[in-house]
Amino acid sequence: MKTYIKSVVLLFASCSLMITSVAQQASKKRFAISENSAEKRIDIFVDDKPFTSYIYPDVLTKPVLYPIRTSRGTLITRGWPMDPRPGERVDHPHHVGMWFNYGNVNGLDFWNSVPNMPAEKRSAYGVIRHRRVVSMKSSDEHAELEVELDWEKPDGKVLLKENTRFVFSGEGDMRTIERLTKLRAVGEDVSFADDKEGLFGIRLSRELEHRSEEPWVFTDSLGRVNKKAAVHNEGITGVYTSSEGKIGNDVWGTRGHWVRVDGTISGEAISVAILDYKDNPGYPTYWHARGYGLFAANPLGQKAFSKGARELNLKVAKGQMVSFRFKVLIYSGGHLSDDRVRNGAKLFDK
Repeated sequence: MKTYIKSVVLLFASCSLMITSVAQQASKKRFAISENSAEKRIDIFVDDKPFTSYIYPDVLTKPVLYPIRTSRGTLITRGWPMDPRPGERVDHPHHVGMWFNYGNVNGLDFWNSVPNMPAEKRSAYGVIRHRRVVSMKSSDEHAELEVELDWEKPDGKVLLKENTRFVFSGEGDMRTIERLTKLRAVGEDVSFADDKEGLFGIRLSRELEHRSEEPWVFTDSLGRVNKKAAVHNEGITGVYTSSEGKIGNDVWGTRGHWVRVDGTISGEAISVAILDYKDNPGYPTYWHARGYGLFAANPLGQKAFSKGARELNLKVAKGQMVSFRFKVLIYSGGHLSDDRVRNGAKLFDK
């Protein structure tokens, strides 16, 4: 009898564990989001695999998404200067991950701002500070992160209040990131003077750059800076294509609804596309897309790109607001066709 009772108890316990396990699996979501305030980061996962992180450490002058991975875990963002990898270009230390800022806001440069700015130059640069997490949500379809930030003058006074909502989604070999940013002028009127340095950018991994015969300084096999400039094209495969049919370096300074870069990293075919939104100021945007890995949409800097034919000086009165919206497609295992990029834009319009 005791043996029977013991068997029943064990069977019941086993069934309970199975039911609990099934219930846990049933309640588990494809997308997950987790905050680590001590390390000043918020991590986004898809199917238990890391996708990207929203980070705001003191070593940066603005929050960024870094690093960013494909569905197979391959990094599409440069590691230097945060996590140097062998053979990377050593330039533009303010190009980290994916970011949003601008080169001339009431005369202040937010784009080129770095933490170790010499004291005598600091008065010309602004800083964007993370202030709080408004909300975090996740489901089988997507994860959402809403944050508030301050665009600060050198004296610490706030020039702009930023509210940004990120939407992370994707199925199969596709990953997508949408950024919806609202900027409200506080304290004074704000002017985004026409400037080449902006607005929404990604610094791509070395393999997704264009081939170049120009000598550059790279990291060595241990990720350390090798100060001797050299020409290096091994494994470099990136090519830009715009919605208007521009290819390669011809994309820079032209307007378009979207641009994608196609390349290969360790045998994995990859496409990364940035899509402009029809209600953005200056639509369709000009592309500040450089062969060395800067991939940026700049709808506000029209004078330099149009050789003086157009100019846009966006003004936001005190208490008023301006909104921007962009979407990024990250595809693994092949290269996106024009139609698939356009389809991504149609989904975005919804």
